[in-house]
Amino acid sequence: MDEVYLKINGKTHSLWRAVDQDGNVLDILVQSRRNKKAAKRFFRKLLKGLQYVPRVIITDTLKSYGAAKREILPGLEHRQHKRLNNRAENSHQPTRLREKKMRRFKSAKHAQRFLSTFSLISQHFQPRRHHLSAEEYRATLQGRFQQWNEITAVKLAG
Repeated sequence: MDEVYLKINGKTHSLWRAVDQDGNVLDILVQSRRNKKAAKRFFRKLLKGLQYVPRVIITDTLKSYGAAKREILPGLEHRQHKRLNNRAENSHQPTRLREKKMRRFKSAKHAQRFLSTFSLISQHFQPRRHHLSAEEYRATLQGRFQQWNEITAVKLAG
């Protein structure tokens, strides 16, 4: 888990993000606060969407994570370190690129709505290149685009 700051209409908001061990985004939450209550809200939202309880939570050294985890998931292992959560840190890069292209987000609701959808869709079109040969990568990407076209064509026609 990790959080990053977003500037929306001159106010600072926190973008909380949970990523699994493969780098896939599990959940996103945009909030104006970064305290224990905000962390508890993010934990609850994350756990509601998962079908399993994680074994380990890796975060940076923000104290709010530890306080919220003690109340919501007391038996879970929690690792806090500056550089252990690099997968979560790297998952912010596509968000920053989209934010720049869109010339910032207009509201917290707009950011939440867009990023929740964008993170799931963008993962679909970015297979793990380092795990595939060039031929496998092209075939995978072609199949994913074909699948996307079938899904969106059905929704547009229906």
